[in-house]
Amino acid sequence: MRSRKSLAPEPLQVPLPWHPPGLVAGVDEAGRGPLAGPVVAAAVILDDQRPIAGLADSKKLSPARREALFDEIRAHALCFSIAEASVEEIDRLNILQATLLAMRRAVQGLRLKPVMVLVDGNRLPVLDVPAEAIVKGDARVQAISAASILAKVHRDRWCAQLHERYPQYGFAGHKGYGTAAHMAALRAHGACPEHRRTFAPVAQLL
Repeated sequence: MRSRKSLAPEPLQVPLPWHPPGLVAGVDEAGRGPLAGPVVAAAVILDDQRPIAGLADSKKLSPARREALFDEIRAHALCFSIAEASVEEIDRLNILQATLLAMRRAVQGLRLKPVMVLVDGNRLPVLDVPAEAIVKGDARVQAISAASILAKVHRDRWCAQLHERYPQYGFAGHKGYGTAAHMAALRAHGACPEHRRTFAPVAQLL
């Protein structure tokens, strides 16, 4: 029987009794809500012998801290993989299915095969290994926190590159989200090739 202490919220990744021994991968995504660009997923297997301090939900970290952790995760993790589902796939499949597709690609891209995959949220991609969905996992499980940081920084960098191609939309600032400035740019300039045509704010302006 577990002690009362073991029932308290635990911010670090802990082996749960029903998880088999072996490598555990954390998976998270970035970019479900924006009106443009791919959805990005990352999978990370951390090295217990090389802990990374300060891992947390990427949304609660400053951009500078995310960038620093991005480099540290890439240097210290046993392995990692970053994958995308394109705008075309988002419009063809819908955003949920495209997100699950990006997650599956991220797991398949890992150099080492995990025995368990822990996924942020309440939906699981189709995988050939056991997996568990964990609501708010990006704040509870370090491997998922690491995946959230990789996905977020990768997508933010993609938005910065898109800004260079289409500066009139301001992607470097709003990262594709439907801000007032972004909506004004859409009305003024129409949609660029990277806008998601099936998202209502874009569809209504086309």
